[in-house]
Amino acid sequence: MKLKFFVLFLLAGHVACSQDTLRIMQYNLLMFGNNFSSCNQSNNSYITKTSNLKTIVNYVKPDILLVNEINESTLYHDYILTHALNVDGVNYWERGNPPNYSNSDIVNEIYFNSNKLSLTSNVAIETNVRDIDIFKMKFYTTGQPAQVDLNCVVAHLKAGNETSDENERANETNKLMNYLHNASATGNYTFSGDFNLYTAAEQAFQNLLFYSDQSIRFYDPVNKVGDWNNNSYYADYHTQSTHTSGDCASTGGLDDRFDFILVSDEIMNGSTNMKYITGSYRAIGQDGEHFNSSINSSPQNTSVPADVLEALYDLSDHLPIVMEMLVGNDLGTENITAGPITVTFQNPVQEQLNLQIATKEPDILSVEIHNLQGKTMMSEHFVVNEASVFLILPVSHLKSGVYFLTITDSRNFLVTKKLIRQ
Repeated sequence: MKLKFFVLFLLAGHVACSQDTLRIMQYNLLMFGNNFSSCNQSNNSYITKTSNLKTIVNYVKPDILLVNEINESTLYHDYILTHALNVDGVNYWERGNPPNYSNSDIVNEIYFNSNKLSLTSNVAIETNVRDIDIFKMKFYTTGQPAQVDLNCVVAHLKAGNETSDENERANETNKLMNYLHNASATGNYTFSGDFNLYTAAEQAFQNLLFYSDQSIRFYDPVNKVGDWNNNSYYADYHTQSTHTSGDCASTGGLDDRFDFILVSDEIMNGSTNMKYITGSYRAIGQDGEHFNSSINSSPQNTSVPADVLEALYDLSDHLPIVMEMLVGNDLGTENITAGPITVTFQNPVQEQLNLQIATKEPDILSVEIHNLQGKTMMSEHFVVNEASVFLILPVSHLKSGVYFLTITDSRNFLVTKKLIRQ
């Protein structure tokens, strides 16, 4: 995995001079500066955590660091800035100023490389628990006067697996999507954070992927949509917990995908000068070999250097998520405009699935159906030579329930639809 990531980094560095790369890291810092209950100054020292964060940032080298669970006091926000980021000769890191309308004792924050980016505004959506923050950025591409807009939405959704918790998470993402709809918020958007989701079937996640206004829907860059909780199929993408024992950290080992970076379709297909680099999405410290185990248990975790692994374990019970994007005016997107695939079908379905697929040019499409556990129930490839095709797929082998239909073109643009088998 490390070699693959390194090769990808080298390839990204040899693109045309009109292009640049942007690396985003999302991280839940586990009650940074906010001791309570079993978290105390001994096992949750913000000074020690800052030292660990410095080690991790030096390894990952992000351009944007988005965090959850930092104390509302700006004292702690500034401490990270001056002791983990602007250190050892580095002086270009700046941060946002989240308003905290919800009056939570823990908030979100953004830190960014001011040599590449500027923060133009910071708005927030108040919820019953914590604000959802929207950080509006401008990115300056190398050798280009044009600025590329990027909007980083950050949330820490309600924790818990009770019905009331699920309902609150649904309420929070519904507020976000309604806000984006009313603001006609198309363009380059990321939505990241600790979502506390156990399954993609939760209404909170459905609101993001299947909102009625298709122009503002979010997409999972790695398309790992399913029932993540305690499911070894998603072991490569679990982000919590890094511990099986401890006082402050949650226990149970790595068995949940709580942390995400989702993106808009413009970022998936590169239509507005910013494009997700396929294969760059990963959880730092996740080697896929520690399902239901701590990250430092046997077998030896060699996905990161030993000091980084120790810092990850000591800092938080979550793993950080990292993703890269290509930025510039020449992304090869002249034939990859927003929404190159249009899919319509009747839902629910019974014995067969009747698909109407429209594409903007001839292509080869991959059509897959996955169950909630992520298992592929059907996989077909079709050559599309006309603007619109009608496909009939037998689904009688599927049991009654909810599935996900995914259609991917040759450029890795994907469309995901909820499918109900009656």
